[in-house]
Amino acid sequence: MSKDYYKTLGVEKNASKDDIKKAFRKLAHEHHPDKKGGNEAKFKEANEAYSVLSDDTKRAQYDQFGSAGPGFGGAGAGRGGFGGFSQGQGFDGFDFSGFQQGGSGQGVEFDLGDIFGDFFGGGRGGGRTKQARGRDISVDIEIDFKDSIFGTNKKISLTKMSKCNTCSGTGGKPGTGTRTCTTCNGQGRVEEIKRSFLGQFSQVRTCPTCNGKGQIPKESCDVCRGAGVFSKQEEFSVTIPAGIDNGQSLRLSGAGEAVAHGTSGDLYIKVHVKKHPIFTKEGNNLSMALDIKLTSALLGEERTISALDGDLVVKVPRGVSHGEILRVRGKGVPIDSGKRGDLLIKINTILPKKLSRTAEKLIEDLKGEGV
Repeated sequence: MSKDYYKTLGVEKNASKDDIKKAFRKLAHEHHPDKKGGNEAKFKEANEAYSVLSDDTKRAQYDQFGSAGPGFGGAGAGRGGFGGFSQGQGFDGFDFSGFQQGGSGQGVEFDLGDIFGDFFGGGRGGGRTKQARGRDISVDIEIDFKDSIFGTNKKISLTKMSKCNTCSGTGGKPGTGTRTCTTCNGQGRVEEIKRSFLGQFSQVRTCPTCNGKGQIPKESCDVCRGAGVFSKQEEFSVTIPAGIDNGQSLRLSGAGEAVAHGTSGDLYIKVHVKKHPIFTKEGNNLSMALDIKLTSALLGEERTISALDGDLVVKVPRGVSHGEILRVRGKGVPIDSGKRGDLLIKINTILPKKLSRTAEKLIEDLKGEGV
């Protein structure tokens, strides 16, 4: 039975070689056996189809006779067929040499390492190599409630891996210059041989000695001993913004652990706000409870409150209700453009537990007046 290689790759019969290559790359990534959820059978089928359709001569014969025609050996062809696979044979009959470094064996026009880089530790060349990055660091600090409202500055001391200031992280002794890296001969890249059940192929990666620069210091830095980084204590000044919430985190970019020839991680500061005996924060507003006597609720009064930014005189109106909220504008949390939220004062009327005879008589008189 003739195989439909175009259908296997999911392309039209008039598809260009570039379209065929793209289709094969996609299927190779999707079905590679080394990948979780990969499908070896479909991976074989895609390879067989590509080995034929990527070669102009083989493709022309296939278009004329199909996979059962001359030279293909019929369905399920063995080693002599164009696909190079026999049932149950695995990849023994397939020559992967043409995949190396963009070779053209069996019509393959790109590097196997470029296709399967996700499974074997990176693609070809230095372009895919990610720059090393240091660890992120998390610390906790505690601040007063007032500082959380108006903002403040805090000093944090940490012992961590930091970039060497003497050599600026290069690892070389200042003023001594550099020399050609002997590991990569100044190329910045080295070639490695990879082996798997697919066969043997080469992979080019960034030189681990010079980290792709091709040059290394002639003499090592006396402070960091050529590492470019070392453990030391550093002090950071952290700006706590006004209105920060309890449990909120701040980030200092690049203040985390340093790593040789890479970028430093970040420092995360989790802020814990101490509780205040009077005030709580509600968005941009401050909230508090104010206890008043029954007479103050009936007749009104002026009260002096010790606010966060100084004493504040508050007028309690006559006939205020228990639980009523008084609003003092502009005495809350600072916000943009110099504005502030409000201070919300919840009235809590305290009723006497015992009354004198005189007080009882006065209340009876009020009761008689319908109060």
